[in-house]
Amino acid sequence: MRNLPPLSALRAFEAIARNGSVTRAAAELYRTHGALSRQLRLLQEHVGAPLFDKAGTGLQLNDAGRALYDLARRSFDELETGYARVLRQARDPGLHVACSATFAMRWLVPNLERFYRACPDVRLRLSMTSARQMRGEDADLLIAWDLSGYTQADRERALKLSGVAFGPVHAPTYKPARGQRVRIAHDYTGRAWEQWQARDQPALSFGRELTFPHTHLCIEAAMAGLGVALVERRLVRRELDEGTLVAPRGFVAFDDGMMALPAPGRPLSREGQALVEWLRTALTETAG
Repeated sequence: MRNLPPLSALRAFEAIARNGSVTRAAAELYRTHGALSRQLRLLQEHVGAPLFDKAGTGLQLNDAGRALYDLARRSFDELETGYARVLRQARDPGLHVACSATFAMRWLVPNLERFYRACPDVRLRLSMTSARQMRGEDADLLIAWDLSGYTQADRERALKLSGVAFGPVHAPTYKPARGQRVRIAHDYTGRAWEQWQARDQPALSFGRELTFPHTHLCIEAAMAGLGVALVERRLVRRELDEGTLVAPRGFVAFDDGMMALPAPGRPLSREGQALVEWLRTALTETAG
């Protein structure tokens, strides 16, 4: 049998400690002041020690109260996050996948028909956001090529999907003003230019830089003749075929590859495994 405190009393205590007031906690929980006071007394009797000290007309957590509040706050935070995830999954079932908006628009969504033909029983729920915000999506699977900002444990858990190759692209009519090229860079994955410059010689020189928060904006800026963008080959295949962009230096393979990062603390589902296997095949087929 679990040795737990009375949970209704613990909820009342957490609200009182967080609000610093029985009155405010009662209003939050839609209970009377007397009801919450009784719950607090019940919890203190269960603990066998007071949890608050008098501080003028108010209450102040003592050492035991602070220890219990820290435990209760962490537990309620985790329960709240997990319960929200359960609700989302129950109301909107499917594999939750987070990826950059550019990858979703330019590669994943155009290839989804192939995925659904291969895996008709799997339904995806996409979160398309910026490289910086993906980690906050609480997705079952995160797809990205640059995991340098993630923890070592995350990088070790990541599943390799395919290689990536980057190259500088610009409009065919682009002519640098006064011979000074403009480098178009991504706000959050600037290391791509550093990796490319280290591999391709002689290095390109630039007079100034423009930055954008999404790769598709970098691509649009390059097409508009604003400068030279560095992009993964798959993302600009259509523009290269149509001649709206050119890649005079070609594309260089990076050590980093396209990766799939499962959510921490829960096993990858059968649907997630199916998507990973399909991505490995489809990304390899479209790499050249």
